Amino acid sequence: MGVKQQRMNERIREILSELVRRDVADPRLQQVTITEVSLDPEMVYATVYVNALGDESRQSDVMDGLKRASGFLRRETGKRIRLRNTPELIFRWDTTLETGEHINRLLDDLEIPPPDPEDMIEDDDELD
Repeated sequence: MGVKQQRMNERIREILSELVRRDVADPRLQQVTITEVSLDPEMVYATVYVNALGDESRQSDVMDGLKRASGFLRRETGKRIRLRNTPELIFRWDTTLETGEHINRLLDDLEIPPPDPEDMIEDDDELD
């Protein structure tokens, strides 16, 4: 991914975050976070990853709200960026946090016995 594409990803993420926070009146989009934006190489499509932090049950409502607001968000984003064409926004639910929490729960549930002190003494002898 090129530097220009990375900068545009971050700039679009900032713009969308501000628009959702300040300008979209839909109550379904309150407390929604734009976690990442990924432009395709031709900069025609922007995949926008979103999450309602800590409230996975709102996924359906949030996605419906974003679908309804997508025209407004694309138009307003186009006014604020310098590209020949404004990319089409494709919204995806970001499962990164949910996956991380699941992994942490699995790690917490592992029962790892403490090391045997005798094994540690034997290992030290091997190093000499």
